[in-house]
This record gives sequence, structure tokens and C-alpha cells, in this order.
Amino acid sequence: MKLLITGGLGFIGSNFILKILKNDDNFFVTNVDAELYGSNHTNLIKIHNNPNYEFVKGNITNYNLMEKLISKCDIVINFAAESFVDRSIFNAEPFISSNIKGVFTILEIIKKQKKKVIHISTDEVFGSLDVETANENFRFNPSSPYAASKASAELLINSYVITYGCDCIITRCTNNYGPRQFPEKFIPKAILLANQGKKVPIYGSGKNIRDWIFVDDHCDAIYRILMKGRSGQSYNISANNKVDNITIVKKILSLMNKSTDMIDFVNDRPGHDFRYSLDSSKIRTELGWSQHTSFDQGLEITIKWYLSNLDQWKNLPKNILNPTPWKN
Repeated sequence: MKLLITGGLGFIGSNFILKILKNDDNFFVTNVDAELYGSNHTNLIKIHNNPNYEFVKGNITNYNLMEKLISKCDIVINFAAESFVDRSIFNAEPFISSNIKGVFTILEIIKKQKKKVIHISTDEVFGSLDVETANENFRFNPSSPYAASKASAELLINSYVITYGCDCIITRCTNNYGPRQFPEKFIPKAILLANQGKKVPIYGSGKNIRDWIFVDDHCDAIYRILMKGRSGQSYNISANNKVDNITIVKKILSLMNKSTDMIDFVNDRPGHDFRYSLDSSKIRTELGWSQHTSFDQGLEITIKWYLSNLDQWKNLPKNILNPTPWKN
């Protein structure tokens, strides 16, 4: 089977490529990536010479390029996205271009070529939930420009399924963590700052709740959907690890033998969702998926990986570890 993976130099995409090429010789992967700030060729250095892997530099908004690449594949798996909420607050334009226009470009091509796409979305399309848990049919209520761009993409996909009969599947996942995540995100940022003996910033009171999933478990779910998922459906993916931010930082500091005095409460970002909660009973029941990594196990693996790969991040721009990146 020939897969076109978009955004495969990023966090989740690179982990998925490594997993699928390691476990199955029947896949050929073409990875198209624009090599923007979150892309990292080091993520895939292990398969640099793999005959079943090909890299193409390019943007998913480039119609001619994507038309050529999609014509050579069986299935598109779209990981490509601008994904950092703080960046979307500072400048929403790249999110509109990549997350909406890029998806539109893919849809126009698969409509003509009769190809299949699996689109990787997010639980953030449902917004902040006081007590509810969102199933696949829960109403959208995005809070940030990032979440709104992902919700818009989903609506576009749904319209192409209904109007044109396109073969599409949507996956929505909770917060991922694990090896190869770009350090602007919460957990790797905390690890690197703690290792440098610097203050670890936490927005507001640190009581905001996310449901965390280890990236390898998320990749397992995508593989199940690739092999058994039903066309026109959406699947929520969560691991039932609801943890608030202050607890996570305290766990990281404890595992690194650092003092909680390093915690620094900073100004909260605008529109900060308080709680996410996702019902993943559909994928568990229909496809037999379940997570295998507890939050504490995954956190230990993640910390060990970052401390073993510090050279990758020694030349990071200073703003990446800024305590309030939504300001600049």
C-alpha cells in the first residue's frame, strides 16, 4: 500500500512513519513536508536509507505538487497543520492557510482522483467543557484561531463526503506527548527548562485540565483506522488520562530531581480553555483499540528521550522557550 503522509517531519507524523515502516514491509511511504519551524529531519534519521521511504519538500497548499503526489498513492494521511494555540493567537494567518486552504487543496484533488484521505484533527474543536465528555457528534465550539481552523477543515471534509461522495475519515485526538515533540509545547518545554535550571512557566493557576495520550498509542489508533476504519466516519481517540497542568509539572520536576521552587506562574493566555474531555468508546468498540501506556510510564520515557537528545535543541531560537509566547 502506498501512503502519502503530509507533515511527516513533525511530531505525530514522524512517530507514525517510524512505527508503520518498522512493523510492516508492505507499506511505501512518501512524506511531503514544507520544512517549516516544527519540521525536523532528525526525527526520521533512522529510516533515511529505507527503500520504502521517500521525502519530498513541499507545501500542501501547492495544488500541482499535491496532484502529482496523490496520483501516485493509495491513501493520504494528513498530519500537516499549524498546531500551536499560542502562535495562532499572535498570528492566525498561517493557520488559515495550512489548516483550511491545505485541506481544501487535498479535497479538490481526491475528489477528482477518487482517492482516500484520513485527516488528523483535534479535541480542541469542541472547546472547553465544564463537565461534559464529547463524543463524535458533540457540537463544535472552538475558542482559539487554531481550533477554529481545525473545525473549519472538518466541516469542509464533511461537505465533500456528503456532496461528492469523497472517501474521508476524520480522527480527533487529545493532547499528545512523547519523543520528537517540538519544544514549544508544554511537556518538552518544561523538561528542557528544568534541565537548564530555569523557571518553568505555568499559565494562570495551573488548574487547566487536558486528557493526555502517549504518541505511540495515538499512532496505534491511526493504524487501526487506516486498516479498519469506515469511510465517512469520525473517531475520537483518548486515553482517559485527565491531568491538570500543575500536577504534570510537579511530576516532571520530581522525576528530574528538581525543586518545585522552579515553578513560575505567568499571565494566562487569552481564551484559554479550562477542560477537555473526549469519549473514545467508538474506536474501542468498533476497532478494538486501547492504549497501552500509562501517563507516568509515558512521562518517564519522554523525559529520558529529551535528556538523551539535548543536542537537537541546543540552537533553538530564544522565543521558543518564552514563558508567554502568545505575546510575541
